[in-house]
Amino acid sequence: MFKKILIANRGEIALRIIRTCKEMGIATVAVYSESDKDSLHVVFADEAVCIGPSLSKDSYLKIPSIISAAQVTGADAIHPGYGFLAENSEFSEICAESNIKFIGPSPDMIDKMGDKAFAKSTMRKVGVPVVPGSDGAITSIQEAKDIASEIGYPVMLKASAGGGGKGMRIVWNEDEIANAYQTASNEAEVSFNNGELYLEKFIEHPHHVEIQIMGDQFGNVYHYSERDCTIQRRHQKLIEESPSPIITEETRSKMAEAAILGAKSVNYEGAGTVEFLVDKHQKFYFIEMNTRIQVEHPVTEMVNNIDLVKQQILVAAGEKITEIPGKPVGHCFEFRINAEDPDNNFRPSPGKIDYLHFPGGFGVRIDSHIYNQYTIPPYYDSLVAKLIVWGMYREHAIKRAIRAFEEFAIEGIKTTIPFHIDVLENEKFREADYDTSFIDKYFLK
Repeated sequence: MFKKILIANRGEIALRIIRTCKEMGIATVAVYSESDKDSLHVVFADEAVCIGPSLSKDSYLKIPSIISAAQVTGADAIHPGYGFLAENSEFSEICAESNIKFIGPSPDMIDKMGDKAFAKSTMRKVGVPVVPGSDGAITSIQEAKDIASEIGYPVMLKASAGGGGKGMRIVWNEDEIANAYQTASNEAEVSFNNGELYLEKFIEHPHHVEIQIMGDQFGNVYHYSERDCTIQRRHQKLIEESPSPIITEETRSKMAEAAILGAKSVNYEGAGTVEFLVDKHQKFYFIEMNTRIQVEHPVTEMVNNIDLVKQQILVAAGEKITEIPGKPVGHCFEFRINAEDPDNNFRPSPGKIDYLHFPGGFGVRIDSHIYNQYTIPPYYDSLVAKLIVWGMYREHAIKRAIRAFEEFAIEGIKTTIPFHIDVLENEKFREADYDTSFIDKYFLK
């Protein structure tokens, strides 16, 4: 087992990993930018190293600084969390060259499954249903027009190397495709240093459902049920829940089998998420695979009573998966609390927290790095806390979530707490009568 793990991340996910390491008896090293010197992950790690100025490119994305911090402190493993360098194959490779274990897939695996076009082609070869579209990256506007004409509009252009809604455009007819191609490619180039796009059929009125998997070095791959991530704004997930309120047991079983089949076909190792779109006829289509722990992993932990970060670390240390997942129990939601103003088009709202009170009680979990008088810097993602609520069934979990939000107080900044309460009280949401356009339809002016 590792003696010391450096967490190459910040905020709530860094603190989340530190907590598991402490329970496992593993020493931890936090890295931080100048703006994050007062963050809780710095306080609770055994050691902390400043790796640069505020901007991510000068700190959390600066591989030499992170490797140096690991070497100076004697860390024998690095956990990348999510975002930043979590799906960077170069970082994974440099870790290996430096005799530091990267807690995640191999560089080759990250490259293969991180390239959405390649992942889609791989899944198709082993019989996993995929959304109709290009076999790989498209190279011209004319090729995009030809494929769109063949599969029919609407279509979606997506960045091959991207995520989080960047480099993504819906195209409703041929007149729109040239402009959409150019803007999506430019955005992808800026965001991921890779302007390649692929094209697929746009599935109307879908649910976004993902399967959590874990693979070890012995060829075992297990799934830990599904999460429904349909409540999104600009392709950014806001609320996740498990189990999905719309899929049948038959669909659930088939999706899990497909996820395991796809992961085994590439000898996948570590935590991963296989993501699907599900239409109103219960047909599901593979869209991508994320080769890291997800922001929404606590949802899966709560219904399966299992620590996924611990499983990641054990697998990375060469151990066989022994905690075989059983049948999930109850219903769980995760609500992303962002420092944003939902009344002003979700404008970012960094700044000092004047007053803070977290909710508590049975079935309520908070993952957060903030505290009273903490100043949220303007340089990073706006996520400041995650409220995770478990109940015996969906309506029970909804009522518990409303109760928890009534106790939740953050003053000094704007947050998405009022937005989440509005969603929970929305009749369509409570009846699970919605799709990925729900926020646009009911909450955006």
